[in-house]
Amino acid sequence: MRFGCLLMCFCLWSSTLVTASEKVTLDSLLEEMTSRETLARFPQPAYSCSQASSYDRESEDPSNHHAWFANADRSQWVRIEENEVDGETRKEYVMMDQEGPGAIVRFWGTWHGPRGEKFSNGTLRIYLDGSDTPAIEGPIQDVLDQGMLAGAPLSQGVSPRTPYGQRGHNLYLPIPYAKHCKVTYETDVLVDIGARRGEALYYQINYRTYEPGTEVESFSMDQLAESKDAIAEAQRQLTGRFRPDANSTTSSSGELGTGNKMTAQLKGSQAVRQISLKLDAEDMAQALRSTVLKIEFDGEPCVWVPVGEFFGIGYQPSEYKSFYTQMKSDGTLVSYWVMPFEKSANITLQNLGDEPVNADLHVRSSQWKWDDRSMHFHAVWQELYHVDSFVDSERPGDAAYDVNYVTVDGKGVYVGDTLTVFNGAAAWWGEGDEKIYVDGETFPSHFGTGTEDYYGYAWCRPEKFDAPFHAQPTGDGNLAGGFSVNSRYRGLDAIPFTESIKFDMEMWHWKSTKVNYAPTAFFYARPGATANVDPDPEAAAREVTRSRGDMGTIYLVEGVLEGENLNVDSKTGGMIEQQISGTWGWSNEQQMWWRDTNVGDELVLMFPVEEAGRYKLVANLTQAGDYAIADVMVNDQKAKTIDSYADGVSSREVSLGEFDLAEGVNRLTVRIAGHNEKAIKRGMFGLDYLKLEPVK
Repeated sequence: MRFGCLLMCFCLWSSTLVTASEKVTLDSLLEEMTSRETLARFPQPAYSCSQASSYDRESEDPSNHHAWFANADRSQWVRIEENEVDGETRKEYVMMDQEGPGAIVRFWGTWHGPRGEKFSNGTLRIYLDGSDTPAIEGPIQDVLDQGMLAGAPLSQGVSPRTPYGQRGHNLYLPIPYAKHCKVTYETDVLVDIGARRGEALYYQINYRTYEPGTEVESFSMDQLAESKDAIAEAQRQLTGRFRPDANSTTSSSGELGTGNKMTAQLKGSQAVRQISLKLDAEDMAQALRSTVLKIEFDGEPCVWVPVGEFFGIGYQPSEYKSFYTQMKSDGTLVSYWVMPFEKSANITLQNLGDEPVNADLHVRSSQWKWDDRSMHFHAVWQELYHVDSFVDSERPGDAAYDVNYVTVDGKGVYVGDTLTVFNGAAAWWGEGDEKIYVDGETFPSHFGTGTEDYYGYAWCRPEKFDAPFHAQPTGDGNLAGGFSVNSRYRGLDAIPFTESIKFDMEMWHWKSTKVNYAPTAFFYARPGATANVDPDPEAAAREVTRSRGDMGTIYLVEGVLEGENLNVDSKTGGMIEQQISGTWGWSNEQQMWWRDTNVGDELVLMFPVEEAGRYKLVANLTQAGDYAIADVMVNDQKAKTIDSYADGVSSREVSLGEFDLAEGVNRLTVRIAGHNEKAIKRGMFGLDYLKLEPVK
């Protein structure tokens, strides 16, 4: 009993540790960042959160469609300054110029040189409180994610497998300022507005502005050194194993048949500190979508979300970890959102699918002192199903439109979102920008530069990554078409609102196709707040989309063996890739691409045959100006010599002949024999598919 009282006292003390600070400092902001429960109380001292970015400045009037969705979201500035420094004129491009007191709380960027030829590394400078001497100065990549200020995850890019020049660069180390902040960029590479010829710099800077009179200690490099222990502790808490301050566990487990529910009930003034859930079903993808998490706090419905979306994986299991959500290696889903309530909480799982689901649910909680700053946790979900991207439009973006994630009326704090997409085309689906309106703004105080930029990465890259505040557990659908899921979680960059918040994201696709687009929005709000997204049981129960064939958006030749799916037995040179394009008439919009070979190089592919017999083999092959002459053999029997040179790119079927094939694995051998006299000698060979026709 004495231990329980001590724990309760500790929880009450820790919940006010950051907000009771008399002065905003680097250390206090780091402490606030790593305190999950701080988000559950309306901010004190009060602040607004806004964004400076390189969005296209033509976007001024929503009634002017072309301008509103303008896409030159790079190398756009507040202004351009020419400053005298040590007797020389220095041109600086101003990215942000803001009165304080305040703090930069997230800084994202990516860049490239003119026409992508050279990746620049210009100088970033951050001037504080009117000083002519920058508090921070260095190559932009060093400042953002090369450890000049801090290590990961406070300073972190995305997947190390992503080519460096195509990464998003993220800085979460807070930079407080007492009176004023100006951020500039300088480079010796040609820069023109919108980067139509010169260097392209894309950036987003999220910053707080505190209420007048708030005392803020401005950042300095000396103070950064003094805070090394606080930084190390923040890094540890952001990435380390987390044990919530909970002294009670409520559990429920069993089989959920169609329409059945299980509920964990909590009473008294408490806070949910952790929800862990493990599902077992024959069809896990469908179970993750059709099993819904519903939560009522103090009699108000606050959460209605499919469990896969709530825990940040959509409906494809993928091990990952953020600061607020996680999927463990054994499939356990975990949420660390702190969810306070004054009197009661009902946490319900319901199976809306056609097949039974086994569920094991555990809710950990502890005491919470409810006050006039305490807020309920909310999450809402919707899916735009088989919607058109740019219908009957000749130019990409002409039919872009804004998708409303959520509009909330009331008082609260917006804390993040997860977006699950099934992309119907082998092209980038997320060119669109976020637009966030706070408390009735007529123009958004957050106007972004691209969906992937909002979610922390860049250049529509498909590689998986996870970090405390940004994650892509699966990005397979980004360029190839198919399934992707992105999450952005907010700590210091959470957005307070006193009357309302409206979050829109542009649907801006590079192809005319169909898309499933399912955002989940997370926010805290005082009792009585309302959102415009209602529960949608029909959408959650609907069969999940598993392939582009389900979407009806892909060209497929029935009954063939796709070249990109054949196993490579051996090769003596060159590189093998799965090349993706919807342009050249490839089945499944992919081919097996063997490139950069030399004469004499040999590739052996394995193809399966269900029943032994005599077959006619037909290969759909690519031809282009840098494709080679190749000898093709089937089970070591010479089939044909094929010259794949052509003026232009196309694919065509070539009969290889008739062969006796064994049941099981057979071999297709390709040997580079030479080059057409007109060809560029890169030794290319491309196999779209093999067709096996039984010979009677």
